[in-house]
Amino acid sequence: MDEVFRALADTSRRRLLDSLNVRNGQSLRELCAGLDMTRQSVSKHLAVLEAAGLVTTSRRGREKLHHLNAAPINAIADRWISRYDRERARALADLQTALEARSVSSPRFVYTTYIRTTPQRLWAALTEPAFTRRYWGGVALRSEWTTGSPVLWQDEPDGEFRDLGQRVVVAEPYRRLAYTWHGFQPEHAAHFGWSAEELAARLGERRSTVTFALAPHGDAVRLTVTHDDFSPDSEMYRAISGQLDGSGGWPELLASLKTLLETGEPLPEPAPAATAGA
Repeated sequence: MDEVFRALADTSRRRLLDSLNVRNGQSLRELCAGLDMTRQSVSKHLAVLEAAGLVTTSRRGREKLHHLNAAPINAIADRWISRYDRERARALADLQTALEARSVSSPRFVYTTYIRTTPQRLWAALTEPAFTRRYWGGVALRSEWTTGSPVLWQDEPDGEFRDLGQRVVVAEPYRRLAYTWHGFQPEHAAHFGWSAEELAARLGERRSTVTFALAPHGDAVRLTVTHDDFSPDSEMYRAISGQLDGSGGWPELLASLKTLLETGEPLPEPAPAATAGA
């Protein structure tokens, strides 16, 4: 965490993070345009942020894009903010976001974490039903994991595997896995308290795609999750990024995956919120 705090101590680096928070996935040219700094200075600041894990990058053709990575900030929150207090902090952050939010044409979620494991074991954790059930809230994923094959969901140990329309896009064992995401289901409406009309409106969103990129990093694996191709102002984007009330999204799921691989047990279920006066 020392590198994170050192990176955040600089005003210019905080401005870069603010710029990425407003519009994620910017090139060096785009970042330079909004800041009174030379290209060389911006590059140096981005290198510090990337070394601290606060910024991660991806490629779009020949262009290098920069993304805000929430993993180190979540690690700080895990260390000093209890799960109960975190819900209250998230409520305040959601309020600020709602008041200050700007329209996003097509949001993109990028998250990088480092897991002390092997690429083979991480691949198994992403693809084997017995593994996914342990950290995915009881959901088992099953597929042949070849291009075009369906990704099936099983919500109960003895239940049937359901085809929610997800298909494998890329499957390169131990390196890269991508598949299309599902749309909202009736159980989501019950979970989030949506009316039938609200669910119907959200069913019109286009299918997004999630990609897992694995890369050896010493005795660990660097895992970058990119979830993109959402509809503008997507409710699914808010759900997978943990911005919907009652949804931990990818940050919580990936934290549970990391904990499972490193300790043998996933994150415990959050305790029910204490009632007033209890």
